[in-house]
Amino acid sequence: MPAKLDIPNAEDGPLVRAAQKGNMQAYEELIHRHRDKIYARAFSMLRNEDEAMDLSQEAWVKGWQRLSQFQHNASFTTWMTRICINLCLDFLRKKQRQQTDSLDQMDEESGGVERRMPVEEFNPTATMERTELREQIDKGMEKLSYEHRTVLILHEFERLEYKEIAKAMHCSIGTVMSRLFYARRRLANILISLKKERQQ
Repeated sequence: MPAKLDIPNAEDGPLVRAAQKGNMQAYEELIHRHRDKIYARAFSMLRNEDEAMDLSQEAWVKGWQRLSQFQHNASFTTWMTRICINLCLDFLRKKQRQQTDSLDQMDEESGGVERRMPVEEFNPTATMERTELREQIDKGMEKLSYEHRTVLILHEFERLEYKEIAKAMHCSIGTVMSRLFYARRRLANILISLKKERQQ
């Protein structure tokens, strides 16, 4: 008889295998460990706390339903992140279809570029520099269109190849490359503007 799984101290691999055999406690431990990361990925794509919470919770439900498909050839969090990203992409596509204009046009016509997240108070120490940069990038991402933000997240953070991004976003590889080029350029310009604002 194998030893009883010590759930709180077990590594992800044994927990996933136990969950695949129907152990809900093992799966709940995985949720507890990784829910913040999955929520953060949903929020980075949706930019809305309530929607990110709903979609990240839906991702965990889907993860449980599809757990038998997990082959252990990638980390469990990578697999869960893919599920979350696909749900977010589906959600954003449906949302986009309900709008008469593209989000790019809305940004230009309704002054969307001028929208601001709440201004953060930064601790003026060297140790805060990296956190500060992350905050600036986050603010910059807020100003990108759905297409540009998504292609950046999939390529820069999730390390997906062009063909994988094209499949996920239902567009050509050329479109992916074009969007990535413009997204990087626009984000760089936004970050420069934010830096100038802070220096004034």
